[in-house]
Amino acid sequence: MVCLIILPGASLTSLTIHLLRKMEISVGEAEKRTGKNTVNMQEIYTVYLIETRPVDAVTEGIIPAPDSLWRRYSEFELLRNYLLVTYPFVVVAPLPEKRAEIVWHKLSADNMDPDFVERRRVGLENFLLRLACHPVLCNDKIFYIFLTEADSRLKAMNAAFRVKNPDKRFTELKHYSDELQTVVSQLLRVRARVADRLYGVYKVHGNYGRVFSEWSAIEKEMGDGLQSAGHHMDAYAASVDDILEEEEHYADQLKEYLFYTEALRAVCRKHELTQFELEMAAQDLASKKQQKEELVTGTVRTFSLKGMTSKLFGQETAEQREAKLQVLEQQIEEGEEAVKEKNTESDEFVKTAWIDIEHFKDQKDRDLKEALISYAIMQISRCKKVTRPRKRMFTLPKQVKWIINKSETFSLSLALSLSLSLSLSPLCLPPLSSPSVFPLSLSLSLSLSQGIQVWTNAKECFNKM
Repeated sequence: MVCLIILPGASLTSLTIHLLRKMEISVGEAEKRTGKNTVNMQEIYTVYLIETRPVDAVTEGIIPAPDSLWRRYSEFELLRNYLLVTYPFVVVAPLPEKRAEIVWHKLSADNMDPDFVERRRVGLENFLLRLACHPVLCNDKIFYIFLTEADSRLKAMNAAFRVKNPDKRFTELKHYSDELQTVVSQLLRVRARVADRLYGVYKVHGNYGRVFSEWSAIEKEMGDGLQSAGHHMDAYAASVDDILEEEEHYADQLKEYLFYTEALRAVCRKHELTQFELEMAAQDLASKKQQKEELVTGTVRTFSLKGMTSKLFGQETAEQREAKLQVLEQQIEEGEEAVKEKNTESDEFVKTAWIDIEHFKDQKDRDLKEALISYAIMQISRCKKVTRPRKRMFTLPKQVKWIINKSETFSLSLALSLSLSLSLSPLCLPPLSSPSVFPLSLSLSLSLSQGIQVWTNAKECFNKM
């Protein structure tokens, strides 16, 4: 358990210190669960155990059982969104990433991966600790309920915080941002798998280079050619680092627009908040007008609170009705002004936001088109570089030349394997009894068997062409 502590040099208010003295907070463990989502479909999700313990009992030598409850990651998101709306002047601590970062090296991109879940658990614990250390956020009632009560009010707030008449354009924009995130994420995942496989293909040619270098030491007539081939293989294997570094530049451009999707959703959330405030102001104005109508006409709804009080305590006097009527008229004027102000604010937000969204779409189309075209040109250039070393290597058998002429972009590794399978035979290998050449003989024998298999597969493929 990680306890809340006061960091040296931190300037905290007395209220914050009171919260730190009140409880310890930790996110103890994570657990996978299965349940039904909002559309009644089965899903697998991860929940996190939040544990709180009174500090007073610990200082007195009594260690009580901690109060615990389970929270999903989406509930942490809901808490942070509530804090952002309620305290717009506060820099709210960020949440850990919802999905694993997309990288080409061997890191799992699955959000159910145990290592990723553990990293996210630590990040969620740090998130709660930072909120509890904040001089303003630590005193929020909803935050305290989030830590202590399993049936949180956040769910009720989330259900209530819904716009009755959403703007169709912003609803479509929200769906568009979700689709853009899905497509770009899939594209980056495919690129990561291809880059990982390409890295392995290039690096295995380093073994071929070592074989040629060792082979050149025992050959008299072909020594220079084999040595040159070994150097070309080593250079080919080393070139993958520059290739992947250049590819990473284009991947970063795609990742930039992957993060832009969150900015689009933030604009949609702000519009929903503005629309929600407008609807609440209009609803309050309608309620005040209805109360005025009831006072003027004297008709009261049967099951209203006013109707019940009238039956219990009798009808109001004319002076009381007149005083209430004046108050209601003033509130109606203020309500009409508030509705007008909120309506103007909403229209202005929609106008300015949509101009910027159209600008974003144009910029996105240009940038992604340029990035994908540049990536394709880079791949074409790389394929041309792959075919050049074959002209500087030793003379290949006629069968291999025929295959390479069939396809200009034929893999150099396939050509090498074929050349080994067609030009080597057990008779040209040194005796296996020689200890100094045993590793070389074994390597060449393995290359021979692999080359024969590749040659067989290649013949079948080209016979179908």
